[in-house]
Amino acid sequence: MNAMTDNSVEETRAQRLSALALADGKDLLTLWNGLGIDPACEMVRGPETGLIALRGRIGGGGSPFNFGEATATRATVRLDNGAVGHAVTLGRDRLKAKLIAILDALAQDNEMASKIDQEIVTPLTAALAERDAKRKAETAATKVDFFTMVRGED
Repeated sequence: MNAMTDNSVEETRAQRLSALALADGKDLLTLWNGLGIDPACEMVRGPETGLIALRGRIGGGGSPFNFGEATATRATVRLDNGAVGHAVTLGRDRLKAKLIAILDALAQDNEMASKIDQEIVTPLTAALAERDAKRKAETAATKVDFFTMVRGED
């Protein structure tokens, strides 16, 4: 594989893991059950819950600083075929982290990656887009425009 193909594969994997991590755990479980598979796997790490440091920059370009911590759960699995999958997700949902790690390991097979993307990632991405649109609409409904009226005598 050349460098461009490697970047494409890693970018696709990152997008898949992002969609899975942002998804609601119940939605992910429902879609997982619909997939109809239950691969044997060994838990290499976790699922375990801990804290991660959140970093920011003032104005997006200033010096980085720590501004807090968030609860996160991570997991690593190894399938019987040797594929290893990883997951990190915000919150304490251990089952969600385990499912994401299993899906990550399964997606290392191109045929299974297509099935996962079609049957799990695409519906989850659509649900995330719908949720974001709903939040934007709710936020826009509360927008207040302030303006100053100029008096004619002054």
